[in-house]
Amino acid sequence: MCVDMRTVSGRGPEVAPKGGRVYPPPGSAEELQIFAELQARLAPLAQRLVTSPRVPQTVVVVPSLSLDVEELAKISGAHHYEERMLCMLMLLRMPGTHLVFVTSQHVATAIVDYYLHLLPGVPLRHARRRLTLLSCHDASDEPLSKKILDRPRLIERIRAAIPDPQSAHMSCFNSTALERSLAVRLGIPLYGNDPELNSLGTKSGSREIFREAGVPLPDGFENLRDEEDIAEAITELKRRHPGLRRVAVKLDEGFSGEGNAVFRYDDAPEGKELAGWVRAELPKRLKYEAAGETWEHYANKFREMGGIVECWVEGEEVRSPSVQCRINPLGEAAIVSTHDQVLGGPTGQIFLGSTFPADEAYSSDLTEAGRRVGEVLQKRGALGRFAIDFISVKREDGWEHRAIEINLRKGGTTHPYLMLRFLTDGNYDAEDGLYCTPTAKPCYYYASDNLQSPAYKGLTPDDLIDIAVDNGLHFDSAAQRGVVFHLIGALSEYGKLGTVCIGDSHESARQFYRDTVSILDREANFDKPSA
Repeated sequence: MCVDMRTVSGRGPEVAPKGGRVYPPPGSAEELQIFAELQARLAPLAQRLVTSPRVPQTVVVVPSLSLDVEELAKISGAHHYEERMLCMLMLLRMPGTHLVFVTSQHVATAIVDYYLHLLPGVPLRHARRRLTLLSCHDASDEPLSKKILDRPRLIERIRAAIPDPQSAHMSCFNSTALERSLAVRLGIPLYGNDPELNSLGTKSGSREIFREAGVPLPDGFENLRDEEDIAEAITELKRRHPGLRRVAVKLDEGFSGEGNAVFRYDDAPEGKELAGWVRAELPKRLKYEAAGETWEHYANKFREMGGIVECWVEGEEVRSPSVQCRINPLGEAAIVSTHDQVLGGPTGQIFLGSTFPADEAYSSDLTEAGRRVGEVLQKRGALGRFAIDFISVKREDGWEHRAIEINLRKGGTTHPYLMLRFLTDGNYDAEDGLYCTPTAKPCYYYASDNLQSPAYKGLTPDDLIDIAVDNGLHFDSAAQRGVVFHLIGALSEYGKLGTVCIGDSHESARQFYRDTVSILDREANFDKPSA
């Protein structure tokens, strides 16, 4: 068997019983060396796949959200977010591809079948033969990657499901030391950033990269460590900008906007009294995006994680677009897509969904900024998908953009776009900002991770699929339009699911979404007694 490698008083690895595998201690020089050697396999594998998509390969998907557990817990049904990467099942459309998909809990057969039936041009039986589903059977809040590392027998089952480790790689939501250790134990490379680069994707690291890339950003301060730093930053920004009405305070590793807060300057004094006023008012005036957050908890988390304070960008018409980029194993940086984000929460900082593509009035601006940032990250050694978020304000002479964050990982705009690509086999043209199918048909979508209602609780995956098919919401591969669902596992318990509504215009995509909400509301209340 394979043992989970620990250290003994920090002196080195344990001896594996009965001839089992021995792994270097996590974070050790030996592990880092092995990881670097594994990563060197990615470029030759990518080159072979460019030559022929039918080349045999195995993709091990570990959709671990290896993020701060307390921050992640602020999201309803967060443990079901692993299901967002079920879009990777669409890789089975390539007949030489094997897929190993590992989750914390068992994924219902109805959900797996739902995705496999979406595969264009591949018999379900053929796809199933190349799919291995494994589970930790563990619903705890720990990251999936840690659960796998704690289960040496599961690691052996994953290894046994890989026909040829030399043509395999691991795909994850984000890359941390956990994913690095897991890649080493599986003996395959990780298609993602070296965890040593993770600081580049924090709120503070993002601001530093924007400056290096020459991309405008809001005035502010980064690498702040405690409440004293927060108060000084808030004070200084008001002195620099007397007309400033509010600032954003953000945890360095907050997720989906849940780590953000707002401080307003209403009734703030001028001159020497300002600093004392800010210190006194900070615990009372800071308003949080996350429900139930308190000053005591937020201040403790800020001391632990660090963060930033930056000016709130004001305007009559404000939007929050993003550009999604990719750096492939060959070192090529590319613009993948642009989106307009749909935000909610008390001050509009929580990610709810997105529309694709971004408004043509500024998609080229986003593309140019994305290219600049991509060049900097490529030189730093970044790898895989990342997204850049902006705050954009309409001025008299056009749109003004301020970059606010780099998500150095897969994100909320990753799975909708991947689903569109897999279903339609089209391409995004970064020059004109449009996505077209091979028949030159343009595609648009409206995506949401937060279609939620108490009335939906109790609906099973089978119920959802029946409702979609019976009401004409199911994706039509011939017309290349319709609705694809995700987060289906969260539906019955949380009354929550996600959608990607694909149409031939922004309006038709939104109409699919409105129809979906209307139909689900009607069907969910069909059998419920009236008050």
